[in-house]
Amino acid sequence: MMIQPYQLYVERIDAAKNMARFYAMQISVSLFGETCLTRRWGRIGTSGQMMIHHFGREEEAVRLFLDLTRQKRARGYRPRAIAQRPLS
Repeated sequence: MMIQPYQLYVERIDAAKNMARFYAMQISVSLFGETCLTRRWGRIGTSGQMMIHHFGREEEAVRLFLDLTRQKRARGYRPRAIAQRPLS
């Protein structure tokens, strides 16, 4: 049973390089009780690619989740900036 939900959505945008990428991860439990780490990545506005990793223990999935999070932050991925609406 999962103690805490793990989800991440980050983007890397560089107009000078025509770069607009996203990276998303989520840890969940399959119908068979396996812990799964689902990763999606690609160009913003597309469905991108997807990969699912299966683990016997939640700790293994969390370890990979945290390692990938560190790697993406080191490469310049950041949480999406929320556009602020003007107050009426």
